[in-house]
Amino acid sequence: MAAKIRFGVQTGLANVPWDHLLDFWQFLDRETAFDNVWTFDHFVAPMPGQDPGTDCLEGWTALAAAAQATERIRLGCLVTGNTYRHPAVLAKMAATVDHISRGRLEFGIGTGWHEAEHNAYGIPFPSIKERSDRLEEAVQLIRLLFQAEGPVDFQGKYYQLKQAPFAPRPVQRPNPPIFIGGGGEKRTLRTVARYGDAINVVGTLDFVKHKIGVLEQHCADVGRDPNEITKSMCGPLLLYDDEARSQQARVAAASISVQNPIAGRPNASADDLKDQLPIGNAAHIRRVLERFADAGVDYFIMMTRAPYKRDIYKRISDEIVSAFA
Repeated sequence: MAAKIRFGVQTGLANVPWDHLLDFWQFLDRETAFDNVWTFDHFVAPMPGQDPGTDCLEGWTALAAAAQATERIRLGCLVTGNTYRHPAVLAKMAATVDHISRGRLEFGIGTGWHEAEHNAYGIPFPSIKERSDRLEEAVQLIRLLFQAEGPVDFQGKYYQLKQAPFAPRPVQRPNPPIFIGGGGEKRTLRTVARYGDAINVVGTLDFVKHKIGVLEQHCADVGRDPNEITKSMCGPLLLYDDEARSQQARVAAASISVQNPIAGRPNASADDLKDQLPIGNAAHIRRVLERFADAGVDYFIMMTRAPYKRDIYKRISDEIVSAFA
């Protein structure tokens, strides 16, 4: 029997008509076993090879619409850039979506990384150290607001609150799960150990195993049980019946990255990648995911782009997702 893993789909918001996106979310909600649908937090198409001038919908307003249009599936933004909004405003947005969805929000946040996007919109892009400092303060502040029984005071270096009321609180108690995206070993994973409910990292099996080990050490340092923290990852999950096509896709996936090579080892061979990435036929993908589960992963989020073909996702749901339910 396969280990239990939750599955989500991160839907890109670039170059996709709203009606197509909404139809896909409702299909996932009503006709598949997927647990979650995620938007992204970008104002321009962010990935290599994408035209930054193409249509790109905004993640949190789209998420609010998805909350109203679905009934079962959980919802989140993977991940919100902390640099784009004041964390108290973001907390208010999140609580609102949690109410719209009747308690189905998963709250994702990270440092923010897309420098060109910041420059285009005139949003300051501090050093990685300052962004890490800001993230740690923001998560602490947001958690306080989510759990507040009354007005909140907060005195940080970057953020301050003075008797800030926060009502209504989120539906979920004590708070919607806080997913912190990124694998920074000195700061980000330490912030997860102190204030987060889940990590979200990108990489191959060996890469993810290493990050979980670092998280466990941070948990030991702060006296927290690492089993309290969901270990989630996002990456490609590509179902191909043809092995030659699968090999090509593994090599391509290993070369594309946002913050780090998705393989964790950019010079990895095609044979190496076969055992490290869930790309191939259904039986192969199940075997790879079982190895991820053995390493501690309990939540896998597919990174996807439009157009969304229902038959592919129905097969993935029936042949892979359902095996880990």
